[in-house]
Formats: sequence, C-alpha cells, structure tokens
Amino acid sequence: MGEPQETTDELQLEALGHRGELKRNFSPLAMLGLAFAILNSWTALSASLSLALPSGGSTSVIWGLVTAGICNLCLAASLAEFLSAYPTAGGQYHWVAVISWKQYVPILSWITGWINVSGWIALVASGGLLGSQLIVGVISLMNPNYSPQRWHQFLIYIGYNIFAFVVNAFLNSSLPYVNKAAITWSIGGFCIISITCLACASPNYSSGYFVFRQFINETGWPDGIAWLLGLLQGGLGLTGFDAVAHMIEEIPNAATEGPKIMIACVAIGMFTGFIFLTVLLFVAGDVSTVTTSAAGPLLQILFNATQSHAGAICLLMFPLVCLLFATTSIMTTSSRMSYAFARDGGLPYSRFFAKVHPKLDLPLNALYLTTALVVIFGCIFLGSSSAFNAIISASVVALGVSYAMPIAVNCLQGRNKLPPRAFVLPTWFGWTANLIGIAYVIVTTVLFVFPPDLPVTGSNMNYCVVAFAIILIISTVQWFVDGRKNFTGPKTGMGLDVLEAIRSQQNESDGTLRSKDAEEGK
Repeated sequence: MGEPQETTDELQLEALGHRGELKRNFSPLAMLGLAFAILNSWTALSASLSLALPSGGSTSVIWGLVTAGICNLCLAASLAEFLSAYPTAGGQYHWVAVISWKQYVPILSWITGWINVSGWIALVASGGLLGSQLIVGVISLMNPNYSPQRWHQFLIYIGYNIFAFVVNAFLNSSLPYVNKAAITWSIGGFCIISITCLACASPNYSSGYFVFRQFINETGWPDGIAWLLGLLQGGLGLTGFDAVAHMIEEIPNAATEGPKIMIACVAIGMFTGFIFLTVLLFVAGDVSTVTTSAAGPLLQILFNATQSHAGAICLLMFPLVCLLFATTSIMTTSSRMSYAFARDGGLPYSRFFAKVHPKLDLPLNALYLTTALVVIFGCIFLGSSSAFNAIISASVVALGVSYAMPIAVNCLQGRNKLPPRAFVLPTWFGWTANLIGIAYVIVTTVLFVFPPDLPVTGSNMNYCVVAFAIILIISTVQWFVDGRKNFTGPKTGMGLDVLEAIRSQQNESDGTLRSKDAEEGK
C-alpha cells in the first residue's frame, strides 16, 4: 500500500517550498468545470462577435478560432509539462524560476508574476463587461428608443462582480458543486441554443460561402491586418487555461490530473466554439443588421433566427448565466494567483495578502484585492468608450506573455531542464508546440495593442498600451523599492532532490498497485 494520495501531494508541495494551506476539495470533474467555466468558449466567442465580424467577417470568426485554437493547444500542451513537473499555484512565475539561469531568476520570476497577476485581474473584468453588454442589448431590443449610458453598464458590471465576490467569500466549500453546475449548464445551453436556432430558422439559412468564406473589413486597416486583429475574439474565447495551475493545490493527484484537464478544457472549448459559431452564422440573416444592431450581434442573431423577442431573450439567459459562472470562477483563480505570488513575496504587503482565513479556508485578503482592482477597472470604463476593447486586449496579451515566458526559457535551455514527470511530450512535438506557441504570442502581443479602427481618435484608441505602461511603472517602482532587495524567487523548500524521491516512490507505488490489480483480474 502506498501513502495516501493527499499525503503525497502535500509532500510534493512542501518539496516545492510551500505548506499546503488550502483543502483539496476539487475532483477532476469539478476542476474541469472551473477551467471550462473560465474559458466558456462558446459564450465568450458569441458575446464578443463585435470584435471579429467587422474585422475579417466570417473568415475571421471561424478560421480565426481554428488558428487561435491550434496555437492555444500548443501553449496548453507546453505548459502541461511544467504543471506535471511542478504542481504549484504559482504557475508560470514559479516555472520560470526553477529553469532559468541562476543570476536571472529573481527578475524573470518577478516580471512573469506581475504580468500574470495583472492578466488575471483584467480577465475578471472582462466577464462583467460581456455580461453587462448582453443585458444592455436586451433593453435595446425591447425598447428601440433606449439610449444606453455607460453608467448603466457600469452598475450591471458591478452587480456581476459583487455576485462573484459573495460566492467566493462565503460559499468556498461549495465551489466544486458550483463548477460542476457551470459545465452542465454551459453544455446544456450550447445544445439547446444550437438546436433551437437551426429549427426556427429552417430552411432560410445563410449560404456556405457566407459562413466559411465571406470577408468583411470595416476597420480601415489593410485586409491582412484586419483579419489578424479579428484573432482577438478567438484568443479571448480560449485564454485562461492556466487556471488549472493556479488551482492545482486544491485537487488530488495534481501532477497527473492537472495536465489532462489543462489540455482538455482548450480542446472542448475549441470544439464547442467552432460548432456554435458555425450555427450562428448559418442563421445570422442580414449581416449588416447584425453588425450595427444596438442589441448586439448575438441577441440580434437569436432574434433573426427565432423571429421572437421573447424567444431570443429566453435563449440569451444561457450565456448570461454562463458569464456569472465565468466571473465567479475567474475571480476564484485570480485570488489564488495573487495569494501564491504574495506567498513568495512578490506583492506589496505580501504577508497580508498571503494570509488564509482560518474559518473560510480561502485567501480572503487576496480576494479583496482582486475585487477592489476590478471595481477600479470599471471606473476607467466610465471614462472611455474603448475601455472594453482595451481591457479584453490587456487580459489576452498579458496571459499570453506569461504563457510564453517559461516556454521560451525552456527552449533557450535546450528543453532539458524539466525533471522526469508524468506528462512528457515527444521531443519533436515538444519543440513544434513550443515554437508555434511562442510565435503566436509574439504576433498577438504586437497586434492586440493596435487601435481597432482607422483613423485613430481619442475615442477609438486602444488603451491596452496605457494599461501595460501602468503595470510596468508600478512593478518597476516596486522592484527598486522592495523586490531587488528581498525577492529571490519562489522558495525551494526541501529541494528538488527530495521531490525526485517522492516522485520515484509514487511511481513505484502506482506500479505495485497496477500489478496487484492485474493479478486480481486474472
């Protein structure tokens, strides 16, 4: 008999430098539910159609998703190797530290950690923004004379985030059940909306040419640049899969189950997203009406398909609730990421933000930090009509850069720094996936800070650059004030030699159990 799995997980975490303070309440299905609720690909893709339809049309919507999907699968497979080797909530900044050149460990880990924390907080904001857009669209559909104001959307946005905070703060023990409900609701809604729209619109479908080949460019950019800018929609619908890493200390058998879940959530998201977007385009009707509708592209398509206000709004309830689940799950992950980075001394007042509430069993102070910053993001939205695009761009770009950092360092080190682990990519595929992932991040990092339209004005400027400048300034000042003196990167605990011994013991135990099972089967 081997040691209980929970003991092995805790010893492995201790070898990586940390004492397990969070309960391992999540089953693999509950963790997949959380990861899929965060990606929520079909919901995020359909709710953000306004990003891609004017910027490449159907070709950008469908084939942009395929392109982003393949590249994100490469990134997920690449990071799954790290997760299997080092299953810690720190994720990317921890992985960069353990494989980097010794003299660069503190600064590379610091940069990666700040980018990752910022990206997750921006992603929390995107859930509330998408939800508020859909609700404002409902009002516009029912009242054509309604003139939406930014503060209307702001109040809805705050409501989404208050709901997410309350669930995270006071229902922490119920989060596994919430996440199982999330994946059930999401897959159910995907099936119901797809079948209903196809049935109601029959036989008046758009042509195959429109769905798979129609190119639209209303951005003012050259066609090639416009299509690449449309990749933002696909990137948004498939980003955030590193949630599994930041929640890994709350799942048993972490080194084995974590990599499977990370890859599976991207694959499921790409599959459901492709089918759902194809269905929407087949039933879309007049595309000019869709792109200019005050109700928003998704609700207008649902109305065109059903020819019923009530029917369209009833169907819209599925993505609206999905976005509530998504905001809750993203806030959970963001708070764990902030907690992990504070635990290693990466944030101001790290001791305060690294505390785990003894009764609630969660990093409550880190949750407060996430919620407060998300409210501040909402205030920025009040002042700029293009803040929505900037915040989404910032989340996708920041998370993408944090994915590429450990992968790039690993490639520069010859892909030979990771220890033996449960999940290993074949050498040829590992190099291919790594290089495709890095190239995708470089291209999207440059493109997603472009203004979405030409000519550039103060109102349509992409303020993603400003957001990154603020992050850069704060992290740089904090580095010289505190980090340079006190931050040495993640702790190493008992050492990697002890970690190897634990892995060997676990592998021997697994082999013994398999042999025993085989004998009993005979």
